[in-house]
Formats: sequence, C-alpha cells, structure tokens
Amino acid sequence: MHVLKDINPRFLAFLWLTLWSLLPASVRADVPLVILPDSRLNSALLAVIVNDDDPLSVRIGAYYQQQRNIPPENIIRVSFNAKKKVMPPQDFKLLHEEIYKKSPPHIQAYALTWMHPFRVGCMSITTAIAAGFDKKWCSSERCAPTYRNPAFNSLTHAPYTDHGIRPTMTIAAADFRGAKKLIDRGVLADSSNPPGTAYLLSTKDKSRNVRAFHFKNIKRRFDNRLKTEVIESNSLRDRDDVLFYFTGLAWVRDLDTLRFRPGAIADHLTSAGGNLSGHSQMSSLKWLEAGATGSYGTVVEPCNLRGKFPNPMLVIGYYLIGDTLLEAYWKSVAMPGEGIFIGEPLATPFANYRITDRGKDYQLETRSLAPGVYILETALAPVGPYRREKFMLRVQAGQTRLHLPKIPGRRVYKLTAAGQSHLQ
Repeated sequence: MHVLKDINPRFLAFLWLTLWSLLPASVRADVPLVILPDSRLNSALLAVIVNDDDPLSVRIGAYYQQQRNIPPENIIRVSFNAKKKVMPPQDFKLLHEEIYKKSPPHIQAYALTWMHPFRVGCMSITTAIAAGFDKKWCSSERCAPTYRNPAFNSLTHAPYTDHGIRPTMTIAAADFRGAKKLIDRGVLADSSNPPGTAYLLSTKDKSRNVRAFHFKNIKRRFDNRLKTEVIESNSLRDRDDVLFYFTGLAWVRDLDTLRFRPGAIADHLTSAGGNLSGHSQMSSLKWLEAGATGSYGTVVEPCNLRGKFPNPMLVIGYYLIGDTLLEAYWKSVAMPGEGIFIGEPLATPFANYRITDRGKDYQLETRSLAPGVYILETALAPVGPYRREKFMLRVQAGQTRLHLPKIPGRRVYKLTAAGQSHLQ
C-alpha cells in the first residue's frame, strides 16, 4: 500500500506522466502535473538507530523499516545497556561517535527505537543524539535559559546540511503492541488531510499555564483553516476529533474519553513529562498510549520557561504546511536540550495537493506552501527542460487556495521558493 511513498518524487512524476500519456484523451484529466518544493523529510534522509542488546528495540526497528521503506544502509546498529534510564555522558560519547561514524553523509535526522535511556546526564537522549552531549544545552543554574536550537522556526528540510544538527525522535513504547499501533497511526496519517480540532486548554495551574498567553492569537491565526477551540478548563472530555491538544498540568485527566486523529500531536507543560518511566507527574508516553502520534516532555527541571517547551503556533503552522511530525515539533522548541521528542517521526498528514481547471486558470489547493513568493517553471515532461515563466506566485499566511495561469502545451508546472527562512 505504501511502497511508493518515499520514492524520488521526480521519478514518480515521470512515471505518472508516462502512464497519463497512455490513457485515451477522453479520460485524461486536462490539468498539469504540479511539482511542489521539497516539502518534508523522507525515509531516504532518516536513519533508524537500533540497540541490538534490546529485543524490543530490534523488533520496533524492523517493523518501522518495513512500514516506512527505510533503506538498509540507513539502519544503524549499536549495543548498550537498555536497563538504565539515564546514560552517563562518558558512555554516551562513545555511542555518539559510533552513530555518527556509521551514518551516511546525506542523513538529516534520526529515529530511535527505545524508551530507555531517555536521558544523558542533564540532556534528553533525543537532543544529545541530535547535537552531541554538551552542557551548553542544559541550565547552568536553576531556571537558566540554555543554548538555542539553530533550526528553530526555520523552513529548512536539511537541518544537518544547513544547521549542523540531526533532529531526533524516539519511537517510544512499553511494548511492541504499543509501538506497532503508534507506527501504524503515523503511516495512516500521511496525506490524509484529517478533519479535526486543535484544543488549547487554559488551566488553573498558574505555573504550568504560561503558554495560554498566546492561545487567542493562535486561534485567530489558524481558525480560517483549522477548527480551533480555546477552553478554560483543567480537562477535556468526550471529544472524538482531537488533532492537537496543548495544556499545562502535572497530570492530564480523562484521556480515556478522547479519540485522537491519526497524526495527532499532544503535550502538557510540566517539569517531568520526559521521565518516560513514570514519576509524580504524568509521563508524556501517556499521550501516545491514549492515541496521539507525537508528544514532548522535559527530562530535568526546566522551570516554566516557554522556550523550553513546544510553541503551539509553530507546531501547528509547520505541520499544516506539510512538514513531518519530527520537523514541526523540532522547529517549535527554542531550547530543546532538556526535552525529549517522542512519536512517529515521518507522519505527514498535510503533504498533498489538488488542482482543478476553472476555465480561465487553474486552482491549486494545498497546505504545503509556506508564506512567501514562488517562481513558476514549466515543461513538457517532468524531466525538463524547464522554462521560467513571468508569473510569480505569492502565498499569504493561511492561504490554501491559489491560482496558476494556463500556459498552452505545458504539461508540468514546478514551483520553487524565491527565498524564505522561517514561518511568518
């Protein structure tokens, strides 16, 4: 079913046009093929790290490779003690060197396949793998800010090439059944354009409710393309359309009354959500067990600095323009050194488009174009040669319906960003 998902899009375009040319004229859709800018990470650029000393990690890695068509050369096998929740920095240094030595140079991001360890010294395992262990990513004193994420609020899809880090997410689960369900949800989400609601809960917990300051602005920003509800409550109950859920509490109740859409993102701002084994506060793993596809939590005391937690406006914004779950989450955290990212990295619910003939022009419907200006090139076939047209496409924030000119005889339209660096 998903064999073609991560094949080179230009090859797919060529295959599509070849098949199209063989159809009778009476059944051809009289619209051009549209090639959008590279809009996300894919399985060719993702390496999966497997701990051979952990049978669950091995099993998760094998299933994920199968479901996401991960190339064999992108599977990195290492061995370490899987029973420890926290890995000492001196042990991690050797592990990190081995991982990077085994990584093909084109790799831009990593997927881990374990729950333990979730921490390296004062850092989360995901940021330590992404950037290497360095105390600059940790608070130098209580409540201090930390080193900033170079890929924060960036439109890049090549974070290692552009910023020198490989964003990392762990496919965390207590057992294989949970991991399989998580992976299956991620795959099911792809290009599904799921209907659903973003729930932004403003709670009575003043210390953990600091993100609520921006909730009304978030609703105004996205309400024209995503149903968004700002709710003043400590709990959300009996909803069957949860696409996003952001709140601030030590424990989130009533998760068993909710149904999450495939690809859903949910997290709670608290101090120890990244302690995946459980604590006096709720583990972020509870979100995945309830049906979410991605979550986040901190592994050491971060205090309530907003920059150490996901910015909901950025998570939602990048997800809606076609980023993978991994990319959208990583781009939303300014200081991720103490936070762990968990979920199915390649889930991409909003990476698709539809084009229709309106007579005088074509209407392009997509969420995969960030605000900015795009150059239009056209060709007779996907392999080119391409001709640059005088038309420039301007995309406003929140705009999903766009118009392209009819250019006689040109069967392929290619859009290229004229220059953007972040989500506006």
